[in-house]
Amino acid sequence: MTDTAPILFDRRLLAQRQARAHTAGPESFLLDRVAEEMDDRLHAVLRDFQSAADVWTPGAALPPGRFASIQHVDLDAAGNEALGLAPGSLDLVVSALALQFANDLPGVLAQIRRALKPDGLLLAALTGGDTLMELREAFATAEAEVEGGVSPRVAPTADLRDLGALLQRAGFALPVTDVDRVVVRYDHAFALMQDLRRMGATNVLIERRKTPLRRATLTRMAQIYAERFADPDGRIRATFEIIWLSGWSPHESQQQPLKPGSAKASLEEAVKGLLPK
Repeated sequence: MTDTAPILFDRRLLAQRQARAHTAGPESFLLDRVAEEMDDRLHAVLRDFQSAADVWTPGAALPPGRFASIQHVDLDAAGNEALGLAPGSLDLVVSALALQFANDLPGVLAQIRRALKPDGLLLAALTGGDTLMELREAFATAEAEVEGGVSPRVAPTADLRDLGALLQRAGFALPVTDVDRVVVRYDHAFALMQDLRRMGATNVLIERRKTPLRRATLTRMAQIYAERFADPDGRIRATFEIIWLSGWSPHESQQQPLKPGSAKASLEEAVKGLLPK
């Protein structure tokens, strides 16, 4: 990790919570959806990948048996973000629902870029800034009403343009970003919070609140959630925003932008051809 990267996430705590969720029986509906979409996207790529790595996915993003080798890079219990991937050793690197917890995302992307062979692919999915926007609003309003203040629950997130720029900065060619939104319905806010614990996806911000929430705050949060984000049948909505990133390790076979001045026809000549004679 670079010296200038701020420490936003307690990655040791993240590893502990994901391990606890795995032991207790994880809730995997969101990861399953992302893994299925990832498989579809890879099938749309007209090339074979032999050596692959899965970085930090809390489960498995790649189906077994499709690749000659799959290297799994698990979360480091000490919070270290060094991936330990050999330079130029991989055709494909994937990551599902994990990179949003990187303290040094540019550094992680640079490591992945170095690990890819020429014309190797990175395909990743991470949660975006609109994820759980309903829960965050309900908590913020309840804390302000009951306790007179709001604790940090939202980490800074990059938009699509910023993420595309990060891919280019890391040396990726042909970067692409897009967004998928998943809306899940629950009977009440506490059922949603239970699923988040079973995902190992609760708040791990360094500046998070360290004391337990008051019962009155939790009760008021659930009331606000139901008032603002319930459907006519009484069930509440929870939004998960999934941002997809892809980029290629440069190779001479890839499409290249034209060099300035290399066009065979000038704009001036084209305009002249459209003018009446």
